[in-house]
Amino acid sequence: MTTTGEGPHRRTGMEEDPHPHPHLGEEAHHHSHVDPLAALRAPGDPPRDVYLTGTVFLDIIFTGLDSAPVRGTESWARGMGSSPGGVANMATALARLGLKTSLAAAFGDDHYGEYCWDELEQGEGIDLSPSRRVPGWHSPVTVSMAYEGERTMVSHGHEPPPEETIPACPPPARAAVASLTPGRRAPWIAEAAKRGTRVFADVGWDDTGTWDLAGLADLEHCEAFLPNAEEAMRYTGTDCPRAAAHALSACVPLVVVTLGAEGAYAVDGRTGATAAVPAIAVEALDPTGAGDVFVAGFVTGTLAEWPLADRLAFAGLTAALSVQEFGGSLSAPGWSEVAAWWRRVQSYEDQDPAALSRYAFLDRLVPEACVEPWPRRRAVPTIGFRRST
Repeated sequence: MTTTGEGPHRRTGMEEDPHPHPHLGEEAHHHSHVDPLAALRAPGDPPRDVYLTGTVFLDIIFTGLDSAPVRGTESWARGMGSSPGGVANMATALARLGLKTSLAAAFGDDHYGEYCWDELEQGEGIDLSPSRRVPGWHSPVTVSMAYEGERTMVSHGHEPPPEETIPACPPPARAAVASLTPGRRAPWIAEAAKRGTRVFADVGWDDTGTWDLAGLADLEHCEAFLPNAEEAMRYTGTDCPRAAAHALSACVPLVVVTLGAEGAYAVDGRTGATAAVPAIAVEALDPTGAGDVFVAGFVTGTLAEWPLADRLAFAGLTAALSVQEFGGSLSAPGWSEVAAWWRRVQSYEDQDPAALSRYAFLDRLVPEACVEPWPRRRAVPTIGFRRST
């Protein structure tokens, strides 16, 4: 399926957000406009849908670069945005899809840390009660440059003091999202799984080059594993992403391998079910955080007990919508953007009916109330503007 690349809130990258800072907390009331778990909620459920932990960065994103910066020259970007990044990308994506999200992270007591805290807690309605403000610790920063559909990043930061590390005993939640580190266990993952929390995991690049699957020890506590194609093939020693997915299903019940422009492929090892969904072709403004949004979409569909193919399709759609906006966290779509996209693509006369039918499940998810999108908080060029009241 293709679209024009002009998402429901498409901007050229040269415009500043006309609503850079609505009153804090104003939009948080609207994010749960659609509750994907409404039919499943019952007394005694955990107070949180998803728990996650990690490092929050301040992201500064440059877009509209014609090429990679050249040594000894000055490059001008046509667009710029600032937003919380790192684990904030996934936390925001989950919250905007209506899930009650809790984040444990360290925040510096500088202006960057204050900005990120306010955006996540008051702007997005994310529970930061497991998080901590760390006196005298400066916020990690990432500068991201997007060009030719790719991105280059430069980061700076320091580990927070040991006493400010993540809670050893995570709060009760339906699900948790973890980023696995080769050769290292994270005790909270086993503790969460023991309490009945469903753990969804991804993994970063193995800088050691060993790609030893046994080194991902916490995988035994996970319900789902979502690597990209290259990671999946390296960990399994295969030369085919689909073969890698089947091999990994021997280690974890549910495997999703993202295939970039080719979409995604999933294997449910418990039922033997498989699903493949092609990617949605869009014009990307900034790919930052698209992988996090994909995971958030898949977690949402899994907790809502949708069929496997619907979960894959929804994850791919939310990721595609996110790359049409600046930044990682504040580019994540909510239900209004999903609804606007669905109604828009149905209006194209040359749309492939078979491709359209893949997303027909959205009809029961996006009520008429979502037709008119509200102003969404987006990444803005400069943080620290006075907020109107």
